[in-house]
Amino acid sequence: MSQVKDEDDIYHEKLPNVCDAVKKSAKNCCTPATAKKFLPIINWLPKYEWKFLIQDFVAGLTVGLTAIPQAIAYGTIAGLNPQYGLYSAFMGCFIYIIFGTCKDVTVGPTAIMALMVQTNVAGSADYAVLLCFLSGIVILLMGILNLGVLVQFISIPVTTGFTMAAAITIASGQVNNLFGIPSSSNEFIESWVNFFTHLNKIRRNDAILGVVTLIVLILMRKVKDIPCSCKMLTQYISLSRNALAVIMGIILCYTLSDDNLLAFSVSGEIVPGIPSFKLPPFHTAVNGTYVGFGEMVQELGASLASIPLISVLESIAVAKAFSMGQIVNASQEMIALGIANIMSSFVSSMPITGSFTRTAINNASGVKTTLGGAFTGIVVLMTLAFLTKTFYYIPKATLAAIIIAAMLFMVEYERIGEIWHSKKLDMVPFLVTLLVCVFWTLEYGMVCGMGVNMLFILYKSARPKIVITTEKLQKDIEIAVVDVHENLTYSSAEYLKSKVVKYVATYRQSIEMVVIRGEQIYTIDSTVALNILGLKKDLAALNCELVCWNWQISSAGVVCRLHHDARSMFKFSKTLQEIVTGEIQESTTTIQSDCNSTTIPL
Repeated sequence: MSQVKDEDDIYHEKLPNVCDAVKKSAKNCCTPATAKKFLPIINWLPKYEWKFLIQDFVAGLTVGLTAIPQAIAYGTIAGLNPQYGLYSAFMGCFIYIIFGTCKDVTVGPTAIMALMVQTNVAGSADYAVLLCFLSGIVILLMGILNLGVLVQFISIPVTTGFTMAAAITIASGQVNNLFGIPSSSNEFIESWVNFFTHLNKIRRNDAILGVVTLIVLILMRKVKDIPCSCKMLTQYISLSRNALAVIMGIILCYTLSDDNLLAFSVSGEIVPGIPSFKLPPFHTAVNGTYVGFGEMVQELGASLASIPLISVLESIAVAKAFSMGQIVNASQEMIALGIANIMSSFVSSMPITGSFTRTAINNASGVKTTLGGAFTGIVVLMTLAFLTKTFYYIPKATLAAIIIAAMLFMVEYERIGEIWHSKKLDMVPFLVTLLVCVFWTLEYGMVCGMGVNMLFILYKSARPKIVITTEKLQKDIEIAVVDVHENLTYSSAEYLKSKVVKYVATYRQSIEMVVIRGEQIYTIDSTVALNILGLKKDLAALNCELVCWNWQISSAGVVCRLHHDARSMFKFSKTLQEIVTGEIQESTTTIQSDCNSTTIPL
């Protein structure tokens, strides 16, 4: 009973301390500094100037005119009705105003997200909306847990290969629409097979409109570079090229069409009206068959990991590209993106992320704060409320030309050259990512590229740079000096041992001592220590002595704690001559004495 009482007393003594710690943590979470960290709007809103409003309005309007045709096109790429692309284009803009850290970033649907969603629609748009909600939760948790560092494990060659593969796949999927050929696939191989096997179904009107629009869009990118007095005018003409292409396409389609016959293939009717705010679908029906939440999650499968990862990667890459010298808080960007996806799912959105194209337009338009996103969202909402009947006449060929033009400049051609010139071996993960993404899926392409990179890292750790040279001292004594230029880990322990033994066995008639320099060996593990002791025995069988010269104390201590007699191996001197002549006998004794105390930790 007394024992139980003692335990109760201990419990009641510790309980106030725990409660105090919880109260302190809760108090820290409610400080102004914490609020400013998680709500960046608190930082810039009090400093907002009225003169910024016009610039934010112009930038938001310009981005909105680009976002509308892109959203319709990306909704089609995702295998959804066009209005779902528009649903995805406005909520994220409003959420990012509150939680985002980069003034230029515009959140919404992107070509890569649309392509990855397309494989998960499974006959119902509810899958895309649920995927948006679940992806948002995953991204938000990653941000709360400060897992922004995970993005650093994806190398530039892998991201470059992924981006290039996505651009190739998306552009290939639009070739059929560019020429008016019916197609139900956006995959690389299937799209080109369909194109070449249905050349007889090319629609003349669509082909002419599509090719001409593509050429004009490419040329209009250069309008801003024309030297003239109206530099601002040429810049906005260039920035608004997608909107101008859509307007011209609508006018042509409406003018040349009869009551019962359209001059061009169109994307289809867009459901008018602002989407209702409702819970994401946790069950659905496919062909009249009820599908529960568990079955939907099972159907989404690996995309629940791949889409949040790619979404984070794309958004943070965009933020870094336009951070203008500021450090990007990756975890806060994750929180903003996660909340944006969660809230967007309540208005029937597919997964969203940072858009490079629209962010570049936002930056070029002179946006001052994230408030510019509000005007972009308003433009999209007005389109849904009043202009859906007008957008019914957007030709598929026009949208295809817009997408292909964007994909042509999405590939970082100069980055590929930099990878080739800097280190040709990095072309391997780039090519693996590119080929697997194009000929298999984007998700597995990214995984394979990361896997190849990890293999390179593991191989490098298993094969550190070790240089063995032979030096002759006192005319008749030859020693092998082993220079280890990198840290030793368990993966490289056996490699060091086998290389030294093989070298000594080759010159066994002359080498009497092996000296391993340890200035650069800052830390080792038990596997390395055991292999060092094993190396000593192997060399003894070859009538050769092992000396560890000037090792870091922390590394020497790992070996000494395994075997106390190993202290005699460690010598600390200025020259090899002192080791051979025994001039450091006195210092060795001192070191052994220090080993028993504190110099080499035991």
